[in-house]
Amino acid sequence: MNPQRLLCIGHRGACGHAPENTLASIRKALELGAPCLEIDVYHVDNRLVVFHDDRLERTTNGTGYLLEQKFDHLRSLDAGNGERIPTLEEVFDAVDRRAGVNIELKGPATARPVVRLLAKLRSRGWPGDLILVSSFDHRQLAEVRRLDPAIKLGALIVGLPLDDAAFAAALGAYSVHLSLEFIDRRFVDDAHARGLQVFVFTVDHPEDIRKMTRLGVDGVFTNFPERVVGLVPQARPSVGWGDPAAGCRPLKNDKPRPGR
Repeated sequence: MNPQRLLCIGHRGACGHAPENTLASIRKALELGAPCLEIDVYHVDNRLVVFHDDRLERTTNGTGYLLEQKFDHLRSLDAGNGERIPTLEEVFDAVDRRAGVNIELKGPATARPVVRLLAKLRSRGWPGDLILVSSFDHRQLAEVRRLDPAIKLGALIVGLPLDDAAFAAALGAYSVHLSLEFIDRRFVDDAHARGLQVFVFTVDHPEDIRKMTRLGVDGVFTNFPERVVGLVPQARPSVGWGDPAAGCRPLKNDKPRPGR
């Protein structure tokens, strides 16, 4: 494992620059050179909508619980700067196979409709290596595995388990995703020994980016993709999740330009 390689994953698009989980944020992540990006998905009123919170207040001009709304009402809301809450299919249309997409499952009963949509997307030419499904709800990941074993899984966790990455290996995961405050070398080494990729959230400060390379982390979720890209040039977007480190060049010694 080369510690000087680090995959840049745009967090909720590029939410340091545009409203999170919107098409504007997705396009900004692509513009900034992120080879992969992450978005959050709920199943609401029989539609897959891209949204993070269980309530509307923080990121829209609406109120109340997301799951209690009708789709038409959600589409009428302002999700920031005039952006609308997109559907998962609209996000994939915007990305158009130019980057890997990490779908984080939120809320109940999301696994089955996501698997159904992914089957449709693959029939239209989306490569499987560009798709990763993750969740803190490991029951939903097990459901994805049961429905379609070919889909790559990312197991999310906060904290450090006593058995390190064993839980992710037991799920048949491709990657394990930890928060920045908990990651350490022992966990990284254990995950790699089990054949798992290690992705860390949310990494925005240049010092933390450099620390992740020293720990041998494989990728980071960031609100500011240009900061990671500025330190660690990325592989071709077409590589996707198949081999996050492939084609990366050594870590640069220069600091990010002002404003990054």
